Amino acid sequence: MKITCFEDLHIWQKAIEFAKEIYVLTERKGLKTDFGLKGQMRDAAVSISTNIAEGFERRSRREYLNFLNIAKASAGESRSLLYIAFEVGYIEKDEMEDMRGKARFLSGSISNHMKAISNADS
Repeated sequence: MKITCFEDLHIWQKAIEFAKEIYVLTERKGLKTDFGLKGQMRDAAVSISTNIAEGFERRSRREYLNFLNIAKASAGESRSLLYIAFEVGYIEKDEMEDMRGKARFLSGSISNHMKAISNADS
Protein backbone atom coordinates (compact mmCIF):
# COMPACT_ATOMS: atom_id res chain seq x y z
CA MET A 1 0.00 0.00 0.00
CA LYS A 2 1.35 3.39 -0.99
CA ILE A 3 1.51 6.03 1.74
CA THR A 4 -0.04 9.23 0.42
CA CYS A 5 -0.93 10.99 3.67
CA PHE A 6 -0.03 10.66 7.34
CA GLU A 7 -3.37 8.99 8.03
CA ASP A 8 -2.09 6.02 6.00
CA LEU A 9 0.79 5.48 8.42
CA HIS A 10 0.34 2.57 10.82
CA ILE A 11 2.41 4.40 13.46
CA TRP A 12 0.10 7.41 13.30
CA GLN A 13 -2.99 5.17 13.63
CA LYS A 14 -1.49 3.40 16.65
CA ALA A 15 -0.53 6.75 18.19
CA ILE A 16 -4.14 7.94 17.89
CA GLU A 17 -5.34 4.76 19.62
CA PHE A 18 -2.78 5.28 22.38
CA ALA A 19 -3.85 8.90 22.94
CA LYS A 20 -7.49 7.81 23.13
CA GLU A 21 -6.64 5.22 25.77
CA ILE A 22 -4.70 7.80 27.79
CA TYR A 23 -7.70 10.16 27.65
CA VAL A 24 -9.99 7.41 28.96
CA LEU A 25 -7.48 6.42 31.65
CA THR A 26 -7.08 10.00 32.88
CA GLU A 27 -10.82 10.45 33.33
CA ARG A 28 -10.81 7.99 36.21
CA LYS A 29 -10.90 8.77 39.91
CA GLY A 30 -7.66 10.25 41.16
CA LEU A 31 -6.16 11.19 37.82
CA LYS A 32 -9.34 13.03 36.91
CA THR A 33 -8.68 15.63 39.59
CA ASP A 34 -4.86 15.69 39.40
CA PHE A 35 -4.85 18.35 36.71
CA GLY A 36 -1.06 18.59 36.47
CA LEU A 37 -0.37 14.90 35.89
CA LYS A 38 -3.54 14.43 33.84
CA GLY A 39 -2.62 17.31 31.52
CA GLN A 40 0.96 16.20 31.11
CA MET A 41 -0.07 12.62 30.34
CA ARG A 42 -2.53 13.83 27.73
CA ASP A 43 -0.08 16.31 26.21
CA ALA A 44 2.66 13.68 25.88
CA ALA A 45 0.29 11.14 24.32
CA VAL A 46 -1.16 13.66 21.85
CA SER A 47 2.33 14.84 20.96
CA ILE A 48 3.17 11.45 19.48
CA SER A 49 0.55 11.50 16.71
CA THR A 50 0.73 15.24 16.11
CA ASN A 51 4.49 15.20 15.60
CA ILE A 52 4.22 12.27 13.20
CA ALA A 53 1.61 14.23 11.23
CA GLU A 54 3.49 17.52 11.32
CA GLY A 55 6.73 15.89 10.24
CA PHE A 56 5.03 14.07 7.39
CA GLU A 57 3.70 17.39 6.10
CA ARG A 58 7.14 19.04 6.11
CA ARG A 59 9.10 19.62 2.94
CA SER A 60 12.26 17.71 3.72
CA ARG A 61 13.20 14.26 4.91
CA ARG A 62 15.48 15.84 7.52
CA GLU A 63 12.58 17.79 9.04
CA TYR A 64 10.40 14.66 8.99
CA LEU A 65 13.07 12.72 10.88
CA ASN A 66 13.34 15.52 13.44
CA PHE A 67 9.59 15.41 14.14
CA LEU A 68 9.67 11.60 14.33
CA ASN A 69 12.44 11.95 16.90
CA ILE A 70 10.23 14.28 18.95
CA ALA A 71 7.33 11.80 18.65
CA LYS A 72 9.60 8.99 19.88
CA ALA A 73 10.68 11.13 22.84
CA SER A 74 7.02 11.78 23.68
CA ALA A 75 6.43 8.03 23.79
CA GLY A 76 9.24 7.82 26.36
CA GLU A 77 7.73 10.70 28.31
CA SER A 78 4.40 8.85 28.32
CA ARG A 79 6.06 5.77 29.78
CA SER A 80 7.64 7.81 32.57
CA LEU A 81 4.32 9.48 33.39
CA LEU A 82 2.61 6.09 33.54
CA TYR A 83 5.14 5.00 36.17
CA ILE A 84 4.32 8.10 38.21
CA ALA A 85 0.58 7.45 37.93
CA PHE A 86 1.20 3.92 39.17
CA GLU A 87 3.54 4.94 41.98
CA VAL A 88 1.05 7.42 43.43
CA GLY A 89 -1.76 4.86 43.23
CA TYR A 90 -3.83 6.24 40.35
CA ILE A 91 -3.52 3.13 38.18
CA GLU A 92 -2.96 -0.56 38.80
CA LYS A 93 0.28 -2.32 37.90
CA ASP A 94 -1.32 -4.32 35.08
CA GLU A 95 -2.74 -1.10 33.55
CA MET A 96 0.64 0.59 33.79
CA GLU A 97 2.39 -2.37 32.19
CA ASP A 98 -0.19 -2.63 29.39
CA MET A 99 0.04 1.06 28.50
CA ARG A 100 3.81 1.07 28.93
CA GLY A 101 4.00 -1.82 26.45
CA LYS A 102 1.93 0.15 23.96
CA ALA A 103 4.19 3.18 24.38
CA ARG A 104 7.27 0.97 23.88
CA PHE A 105 5.70 -0.51 20.75
CA LEU A 106 5.13 3.01 19.42
CA SER A 107 8.69 4.01 20.25
CA GLY A 108 10.10 0.97 18.45
CA SER A 109 7.81 1.43 15.46
CA ILE A 110 8.80 5.09 15.14
CA SER A 111 12.46 4.10 15.39
CA ASN A 112 12.02 1.50 12.63
CA HIS A 113 10.23 4.08 10.48
CA MET A 114 13.12 6.51 11.01
CA LYS A 115 15.64 3.84 9.97
CA ALA A 116 13.62 3.07 6.83
CA ILE A 117 13.51 6.73 5.88
CA SER A 118 17.23 7.16 6.53
CA ASN A 119 18.10 4.02 4.55
CA ALA A 120 15.98 5.14 1.58
CA ASP A 121 18.80 7.52 0.65
CA SER A 122 21.38 4.73 0.60
